[in-house]
Amino acid sequence: MNRTKKITLKHKKKLKKANAKLSSSNKPKYVSKAERERLASLESEVASEQDTHASREASPES
Repeated sequence: MNRTKKITLKHKKKLKKANAKLSSSNKPKYVSKAERERLASLESEVASEQDTHASREASPES
């Protein structure tokens, strides 16, 4: 490989990396297994609170 080809390849490689960094990805952000479990437990707590709250409103209190 000659000198100019090496220089152009380095430059193209640098441009490609810069463009890849700027472009947005369609992949969802990674969420760890522990974080998923924590979010699921919070969601289930909220759902159970809403169910109990709704059942209290539905039943007439005397």
